[in-house]
Amino acid sequence: MSMYALLRNNPTPKMVDVEEAFQGNLCRCTGYRPILEGYKTLTVEGGCCGGRGRDDGCCMTNGNGAEESCEEDVDESTFLFNAADFAPFDPTQEVIFPPELMSLTTTQTSASLCFHGARATWLQPGSLDEFLRLKWKHPAGRVVVGNTEVGIEVKFKNMVYPVILAPAFIPELNTVTHTEDGVVFGAACTLSHMGAVLKQAVETLPPHQTQVFLAVLEQLRWFAGLQIRNVAAVGGNIMTASPISDLNPVFMAASCRLTLMDKDGRRVVRMDDGFFTGYRKTSLRPQEILLSIEIPYSKESQFVSAFKQSPRREDDISIVTAAMSVTFAPGSEVVEDLRLSYGGMAATTMLATKTAKRLLGRQWGEELLQEACSSLAEEMTLDASAPGGMVTYRRTLTLSLFYKFYLTVLQKLREQGVNVVEVRSDCLSAAEVYHPETPSSVQIYQAVLEGRGQNDVVGRPMMHLSALKQATGEAVYCDDVPLYENELYLALVTSSKAHANILTIDASAAESMPGVVSCVFAADIPGSNTTGPIQSDETVLASQQVTCVGHIIGAVVADTQVHAQRAAKAVKIHYEELKPVVTIQEAIAAQSFYQPIRTIQNGDLEAGFKQADHILEGEIHMGGQEHFYLETNVTLAVPRGEDGEIELFVSTQAATKTQSLVAKALGVPANRVVVRVKRMGGGFGGKETRTTLLSTVVAVAASKLQRPVRCMLDRDEDMLITGGRHPFYGKYKVGFLNSGKVVALDVSYYCNAGNSMDLSLSVMERALFHMENSYSLANVRGRGFLCRTNLPSNTAFRGFGGPQGMMVTESWITDVAQTLGRPAEEVRRLNLYVEGQSTPYNQMLGQFTLDRCWDECLSRSGYQQRHAAVNLYNKQNRWTKRGLAIVPTKFGISFTALFLNQAGALVHIYADGSVLLTHGGTEMGQGLHTKMVQIASRVLDIPCSKIHISETSTNTVPNTSPTAASASSDLNGAAVQNACEILATRLEPFKTKNPKGLWEDWVKAAYFDRVNLSANGFYKTPDLGYAFDSNSGRAFNYFTYGVACSEVEIDCLTGAHKNLSTTIVMDVGHSLNPAIDIGQVEGAFMQGLGLFTLEELHYSPQGVLLTRGPGSYKIPAFGDIPTHLTVSLLRDAPNDKAIFASKAVGEPPLFLAASVFYAIKDAISAARVESGISGPFRLDSPASGERIRNACSDRFTKLCPPAERGSFTPWSVQV
Repeated sequence: MSMYALLRNNPTPKMVDVEEAFQGNLCRCTGYRPILEGYKTLTVEGGCCGGRGRDDGCCMTNGNGAEESCEEDVDESTFLFNAADFAPFDPTQEVIFPPELMSLTTTQTSASLCFHGARATWLQPGSLDEFLRLKWKHPAGRVVVGNTEVGIEVKFKNMVYPVILAPAFIPELNTVTHTEDGVVFGAACTLSHMGAVLKQAVETLPPHQTQVFLAVLEQLRWFAGLQIRNVAAVGGNIMTASPISDLNPVFMAASCRLTLMDKDGRRVVRMDDGFFTGYRKTSLRPQEILLSIEIPYSKESQFVSAFKQSPRREDDISIVTAAMSVTFAPGSEVVEDLRLSYGGMAATTMLATKTAKRLLGRQWGEELLQEACSSLAEEMTLDASAPGGMVTYRRTLTLSLFYKFYLTVLQKLREQGVNVVEVRSDCLSAAEVYHPETPSSVQIYQAVLEGRGQNDVVGRPMMHLSALKQATGEAVYCDDVPLYENELYLALVTSSKAHANILTIDASAAESMPGVVSCVFAADIPGSNTTGPIQSDETVLASQQVTCVGHIIGAVVADTQVHAQRAAKAVKIHYEELKPVVTIQEAIAAQSFYQPIRTIQNGDLEAGFKQADHILEGEIHMGGQEHFYLETNVTLAVPRGEDGEIELFVSTQAATKTQSLVAKALGVPANRVVVRVKRMGGGFGGKETRTTLLSTVVAVAASKLQRPVRCMLDRDEDMLITGGRHPFYGKYKVGFLNSGKVVALDVSYYCNAGNSMDLSLSVMERALFHMENSYSLANVRGRGFLCRTNLPSNTAFRGFGGPQGMMVTESWITDVAQTLGRPAEEVRRLNLYVEGQSTPYNQMLGQFTLDRCWDECLSRSGYQQRHAAVNLYNKQNRWTKRGLAIVPTKFGISFTALFLNQAGALVHIYADGSVLLTHGGTEMGQGLHTKMVQIASRVLDIPCSKIHISETSTNTVPNTSPTAASASSDLNGAAVQNACEILATRLEPFKTKNPKGLWEDWVKAAYFDRVNLSANGFYKTPDLGYAFDSNSGRAFNYFTYGVACSEVEIDCLTGAHKNLSTTIVMDVGHSLNPAIDIGQVEGAFMQGLGLFTLEELHYSPQGVLLTRGPGSYKIPAFGDIPTHLTVSLLRDAPNDKAIFASKAVGEPPLFLAASVFYAIKDAISAARVESGISGPFRLDSPASGERIRNACSDRFTKLCPPAERGSFTPWSVQV
């Protein structure tokens, strides 16, 4: 929709327009690259050259740095689509914009409107006079223009505003006037409009007049997304009085004039330190409105800068914002006026008045800088328990941002000919304003050799079967199923306490509310209230005790979603609170563990440590991760009216598990429950077991009322209830030789399992199976402890413990390199496995390709040249540093639970020759159905167009394993192959009889000959089965290998970082579909990038999740893609252990994003050397701006020491 809107407004956009239009759009699957690449074809720079060639050759090959080194590889392909195949965009063929709507915008006169709701009255005044009268009559009425703030308060903060005033169309509030002193904007002007006017002014006015305008425009660049800026008003931004507003610091630093008005007249006030009177309060009287703001021209000797530091650059709320304005005595460097305004440092936007006063009359130089920093450190204090946390970081930022301003002003003074000290060349980069570069990318794979049949599409880059439907919005997801007659909506009632006994539940108020049909509690469950995917250690509905915030206690069923959710909030629960265990460290202290404690041991640890030249100990904590699938959990349950039958439409990766747990709760056999899954909007492991939390409750409600019941969780509910990736804490002791060869490792893993076992044991087992990553260790012991805590149970997440296990490995191998002062890549290479070696769990490595991946990654990334360039850059820059890291991965493919390594398929050939294919796997966007159709097409030797997959359901293929562990193509593909081979054999006699006939002829002949045209397929992975007690047996069928090299640049003053380049080489065997596999590699990499550098879940010390939506939890956006991204699928690497020599691809690439983390660590090391610090240091994951900044120890961090642990209650804790 963003692209459509852009093209409607600008049929010939540039890539920079596309990037701006996409701000605020999030995607969790693709890694963004294909979206940008697809849309690039609609831009001025994109599109096909039609064979005419461009400056650097044909558009199909330009930008591809791979040809030079690999010209002899004639079967190497570097494009996944041909832009020449696309119909050109023709704006004349678009549907016209509805004339009625067009006339509304041109003849817009503000009419008086009034809407009465059950709980609110919405008033739209027709004139300014009417608005003033209404505000006088309703002084507490909320004024709304874009509804970007009030809408959120009403939905998520349960605020009720009885009167809402909407003056968006009043002319006086929308006018823009240019005066002698500046530009006056009506308070209802949108931020987009304000930006356009200021841009125009900057282009036409002399530069010295537009300093304030440029500062506003700099903040608008990163202010929310275009959709928000198009409706949000400047007046709303001021009056919301947010302490972390991006614009208010600029308005304060510029001392903007505000015109206020009530029915008795107007007054003008300045935005100074008296305007904001408290948290979200201003000095306006209740009856007053804000009419306009005047943004002033700057003076000849005035310099203004604005800064914003946030977890993610685009579309993110700030941690600290600042705007600074300095005016000098003409022609000198003597400070005449100074205004330093900060957001995020108090309950209001504030001015550093004491510091500014101290610096008046001083010369702009080193002495002033010292004084300013000491004074700011004293003045800009924060309580150690301040909301938002990150106190040391925020205090340091106030100094760092002033230093950036100081350098910028020095440069500008010199440009004006004022005799000030020159900025050292190595400090120049600190004052640079960030401008993103348009990303470029290369994808390389082995093309299918000429001469293969056209029907055989295995190995070709075939488009995802649902791609067009998904792009147009026609793809049907669970909540798109049309409403049934009599359907009801369910809302959950959840615990607000982390650990408590339930004393009473009072639902009387809820039951009497409009639309409510029934409440559902534990007593209403007809079958068993105990549930759980493996251990039955959970309840469907809690009745006596709750063990986490978000624990489901009951549900309210009503006629609409609004009524159900409103009533659910009215259920009153009284608790007797118990002490919760929230963090891993608290669990260790309380010895709160689930059993068993797993151990894998090999070699002689004692002898290994004796042999070592050095022994080091270290630790690392790795935070959890929210799945953030774009479609939240949803279930629709439809009772069938007889024999206890019920049909469920569910967004789940595990149809069979859902069937069995629903049957158990309803007290019926599994054959009465049908679970149907059309597709999911993302799963990532989060829909493997935790979907049953919702499905069982919805099924119980539908069974009780004998009516269809639906529930789709809101994002905040989903994040609160369903758990995520396990946080891990790793402690290690490693022995190594002077050469860097590791000879002994003793490592302990602790994971935060949450309030039930779920899949935590299997997650920990996989972490232990990956504790050596790709390195050969003769003497090793790994132990895994499952911490029982009062958090929602953590669960499966892409990688399933593997990334956590390997992250600890890469931490100690980096420590080894830093201890010895050797390059990390040298130490990694020295310790890499070679063909034929055994893992700590005694599995021999055959068909080993990791060394090939490593060497290809070094050459494709130009590692040596890059390394030299990084070293040179770091010598030349003090406040920005670059880092480089190359990281391998070895990922075991199979379910660690033996029985799950099986799959079934059911194939029907109908008399008209069409084929209906069903298998046990579910489609969650990963392209599984597409690959299954490719496999069936090859085996049956028919075009893909004849084959259809409708859905996954428990009444077609029974007893299925969840779609997980990256093994679904292997397992289901082999089952599909099996079924299709059976059918091909049955059709063979008819082919032989009529060799020139068509497929349809053979099918018809077989049908008339009464041949069964339906077949079951089945597959189980052979020779698997590992035993922990004897450390023997094959844990995995095979391994997927990969290597990534990443380069980053960090800003040592703010902790921000840029992902400059990444090169990935992945061994996926003979790819079934290179387009889908490269998409999987990129999507997994970007999800890993979020895990290791950006995504942070914050919990209060009481176990309350504080990050419950995209406003506070940040997944990577378009701007986080590496500027240069190369993905190469290793050639000539067949895998004899899986279908058509392919390999699993879903999870293995995720860990390669650790290359970005360790490149950041490399850059921090370079910064620490500047401060005289060397050797290993602890950097926890994710490498957030806060952690990066605090680790770059320097003169500014020393002025802001952290508060002593234990002397305060933190806002959030590391769980």
